[in-house]
Amino acid sequence: MRVCGRDFSAATIGRIEEILRGDPSLSRRALSRRVCELLEWRAANGKLKEVSCRKALLELHRHGLMALPAAEESCFQRFCPEPPVDRRSEAPELRCTLEELGEIRIVAVSSRYSKASRIWNGLMQQWHYLGKGPLCGAQIRYLIESSRHGFVGALAFSAAQWRMRERDQYIGWSEAARRAHLHRVVGNSRFLILPSVHVPNLASRVLGLCMARLVNDWTERYGYAPVLAETFVDPRRFAGTCYRAANWRHVGQTAARPTAYPNGKVAEGPKDIYLYPLSHPWKGLLCVEPEVALCSTPRAEAPADWTEEEFSRAQFFDERLKHRLFTLAADFFAQPGELIPQASQGSAAKTKAAYRFFKNPQVDMPTLLRPHIESTLERVRSHPVILAVQDTTTLNYTGHPPQGVGPINNSQNSAVGLVLHDTMAFTPEGTPLGLLNVQCWARDPEQAGKKHRRHQLPIEEKESLKWLVSYRAVAAAQKLCPDTLLVSVGDREADLYELFHEAAQDPQGPRLLVRAERTRNRKVEQGDEKEELWQRMKAETVAGTLQVAVPRRGSRPSRTARLEVRFAPVVLTPPTKSKLSPLSVWAIYAREAGHTAEVKEPIDWMLLTTVKTESFPDACQRLSWYSRRWSIEVYHRTIKSGCRIEDRRLQDTESLEACVALDLVVAWRIHWLTRVGREKPNTPCDQILKEQEWRVLSAWATGTMAAKVPSVQDATRWIGKMGGWLARGKQDNPGTTCIWRGLVRLPTLVQGYILALHVHGIRAGP
Repeated sequence: MRVCGRDFSAATIGRIEEILRGDPSLSRRALSRRVCELLEWRAANGKLKEVSCRKALLELHRHGLMALPAAEESCFQRFCPEPPVDRRSEAPELRCTLEELGEIRIVAVSSRYSKASRIWNGLMQQWHYLGKGPLCGAQIRYLIESSRHGFVGALAFSAAQWRMRERDQYIGWSEAARRAHLHRVVGNSRFLILPSVHVPNLASRVLGLCMARLVNDWTERYGYAPVLAETFVDPRRFAGTCYRAANWRHVGQTAARPTAYPNGKVAEGPKDIYLYPLSHPWKGLLCVEPEVALCSTPRAEAPADWTEEEFSRAQFFDERLKHRLFTLAADFFAQPGELIPQASQGSAAKTKAAYRFFKNPQVDMPTLLRPHIESTLERVRSHPVILAVQDTTTLNYTGHPPQGVGPINNSQNSAVGLVLHDTMAFTPEGTPLGLLNVQCWARDPEQAGKKHRRHQLPIEEKESLKWLVSYRAVAAAQKLCPDTLLVSVGDREADLYELFHEAAQDPQGPRLLVRAERTRNRKVEQGDEKEELWQRMKAETVAGTLQVAVPRRGSRPSRTARLEVRFAPVVLTPPTKSKLSPLSVWAIYAREAGHTAEVKEPIDWMLLTTVKTESFPDACQRLSWYSRRWSIEVYHRTIKSGCRIEDRRLQDTESLEACVALDLVVAWRIHWLTRVGREKPNTPCDQILKEQEWRVLSAWATGTMAAKVPSVQDATRWIGKMGGWLARGKQDNPGTTCIWRGLVRLPTLVQGYILALHVHGIRAGP
């Protein structure tokens, strides 16, 4: 559970309970100090955050996660009861110019037990319509003193308002940035010039003096510098003239909702919002997204199902969004390819909640995919070699274009949609472990025709940058999985010299395996001369032959191809006009030999890799690795045909991308399901199906409801048969198409089973 910005796992709560068992007489305050020391929970100035810790412990206590000791009533009264205020005893009026007032000093209240604090409290309690407080959070109080007439007013700065629509829109920060940097906004919570003091320009002069010293005073007290000040002015009482004169910016009004707030208070009406920048550039500092390291958030310790396993670490600041995410993922997986109203079982409430979820500004593609990527990394760690295959596809929304889509084809084709570039982690056997990186964007129509200038543009201004971004994501994963060799695999479009240069910068980073593009006319160093890559490899001796099965594709029949394999280390030369240096890589050349005239496109692969290749078995392994690249094409087909990602009806690209992110994970789950039955056939299927689902599935397939949990292989084959798989041989297994078709039918059968039990008065099981 996340409370007060800290994650309290079951292990952490257990350690706190051990402290209580070791010393049952411990007070709540003493316990909070011990917990702060245990968690190294300190403020920027190094002090323990006792108050935040006490709030967090109380919240855990209220949720029943732990039991706090009983609160003790202190017999020590810090403050004496103050006498009732007589507002009729007003001071004599003071009317003069600012110069006649003498020197204006801003006196900081150093301690709540000081004489200055008692004066401040008395002035506020007697003359300010809000009284002396209490003030919220971190705070600084000031007295306004005239060298000739004594104290003429007071003011205070404290913690900023938690959330305000007009202010937040003016700043332009995200929810994560707001929570990370809100402490750097301070609120002018009190400002008082005694009503008996009538001095023109005094208020704006005081504000100017305070703003000049506030940053230093706040930094000295709390260890960090604020960058923005805010205040609220009741327009029924004041015009805000002094704030405008002191260069404060009016940015809107508060909402002033008519219902009571959680503390029971009801707003008296909207108030004007004023902001004052304390540094430059203040907006850039506040809008910086906090960097959160991958796998830094703990996962649910006992996930109920796969949705919690994949999404429990989603960093939403509203737990209701996380529960809605679990529900949507389960609904999308139960009925892949169905539109949102159908996936919501026709419920108007669930459908509306789904559309609101995707429209929520806290919900976006990176937020939804991050927990899945972290779960992927946990699966990656258990394998010695992982193939990180990256590829690009387009999503066509021409028939129902949402706001913000762009062109996806050439200038002669008016199709519009989104471009999707994803990176999937596969085992060398072909099992998808999950996504490692996803890039989704809409092309700018005004940039059409940029490809004609591609040779003059740096790679940072071209779409080709997507390959480097993906490689960098794989490099970040490699650092978190040091015992696993990650190999970034790409097709001919990834044959970029900049990509190989990027990989050469870190010898401990992931490796590259890319099919070379013949039209790029790659050159290699041959002595003192340069030679074309294909000519260089054709001159190499054949290291051996390899028999490969080429599956049927469209009208092309299946066949067994015999490949002649050559390999050699080569030194690639950089492109013309490039300032990059030559690079050493290994080249593997596989060419189909002895094919018939009916074969129109014989295999002719030139692979470039940074993985050391010193023998014929090594070369065959690299060819096997590259052949797994086709699995991402199957995954893209699952996204489009199985999940019907191009049929989603949403109004804008932001909502659409959030929905696409969920479909990507569901499509991975379907793709994974087709492989797990082959690699782990004897695993009980209750790891992928609920009890009602495998019972109904077994009854449909065998005619009798299974008494014990079937194997994963049996369950996936039954689902495949439900989707049209014919099971022609014992070694045959259903593909993704049959799996997703079967998954669409299974929920209907389960609902019929539950209804039949209900009609007969029998309670359905879990």
